[in-house]
Amino acid sequence: MKHKIKKEYIKTNLIGFIIAGIIVSGGFVFAAVTFPSNEVSYSNIESGLNSNNVQGAIDELYETCTALTIGEQIIEDNGLEKDPYECRYFFTGLTPNNYITFNNETWRIISAECDGTIKIMRNESIGRKEWDSTNSNNWMRPADLNTYLNGTYLTSTLNSSAQSQIVAKDFSIGGVTEYNNDLAGQINDENSKKWNGKVALPTLSEYIRSNSNQSSCGTYSRNSNNYSSCQNTTWMYIKVYWWTLSPYAGNSDRVFTVRSSGEFTYSSGSRYTYGAVFPSVYLSSKIKITGGDGSSSDPYQISL
Repeated sequence: MKHKIKKEYIKTNLIGFIIAGIIVSGGFVFAAVTFPSNEVSYSNIESGLNSNNVQGAIDELYETCTALTIGEQIIEDNGLEKDPYECRYFFTGLTPNNYITFNNETWRIISAECDGTIKIMRNESIGRKEWDSTNSNNWMRPADLNTYLNGTYLTSTLNSSAQSQIVAKDFSIGGVTEYNNDLAGQINDENSKKWNGKVALPTLSEYIRSNSNQSSCGTYSRNSNNYSSCQNTTWMYIKVYWWTLSPYAGNSDRVFTVRSSGEFTYSSGSRYTYGAVFPSVYLSSKIKITGGDGSSSDPYQISL
C-alpha cells in the first residue's frame, strides 16, 4: 500500500531566497527555487496556476510533505471518529479491519491516539494467569501480572523487533465505581491514576467503547444488563473469561473481568480465579505501514 503524506504550505515574500527562474508559457507557470540555507533545489514542473498568480506558484514551490504517523494513517484509512471523551479514535463494531501483525503474531488495534501512537492487544490469550496472588488490585504495587508482562514476557517472549516498536506510555489504572451509568465518570475514574510502562491490559471502558451499539451498550450498566445483545456489536467479545486492567473501587482485592458471556463482573485477583490474559501495548508513532489492509486475511504489516 502507498504511504500517504500530509501537506503543509509555507507562505513567503521571496526575501532571503533566490529565484532561479520564472517563465510564463501557455498560461502555466514554470519555476525552480533554490534554498540557500541548505542548498537543496525544489522544482515545480507545472503548477497548473495561471500567469497572473505568480505568488501562488511560489507558495506551491515551498510545499513541504510530511509522512503521516501510523495513527493518522489508520484514522484516515478507516474513517475513524474521534472519541467524545478523550483524544482517541476507537475501532468499533463486530468486524472492523483492525488486524495487525506484531511479534510475528496477529494482534488487534484498540485505538489510534492523537499523539500518533496506536494501542493494540494480542488476538489470542497468552493463557490463564492470576492478576495478583496477594489479592491486591493495585497494578502499580506491582501486581504479579504486571511483573510478569514487563519482565519475562517483554524481554523473552517478544522478539527484538517487537520490543523496539513499543513505547512506554501512561496506562489508566484508577478504580472504577460499580455500575457507573456515566461513561464519562467511569473514564475519569480510570484516568485518576496512571502507571507508565510498556505492557498492560485493555481497560473496562475500552471494551465499552469498542461497541457500535452505544444506545444499549455504551455504559457499564447498560452493557452488563444487555450483554446477550451487546456481544454481537463488539469485536472485543472474546468468548472467554478475561482480565481487564481496571480495578473495582469498592474493594481493594477486586478487578473487573469480562465473562465468556460478555457480561461484566469483578473478581479476586488471586490464583483461585485465573483469567485469560490479552497483553496490550502502545506502538511508536514512527512505525510505518508497509502492507496489508487491516482485514483478518491481510493484516497490517509494519516496520520501524
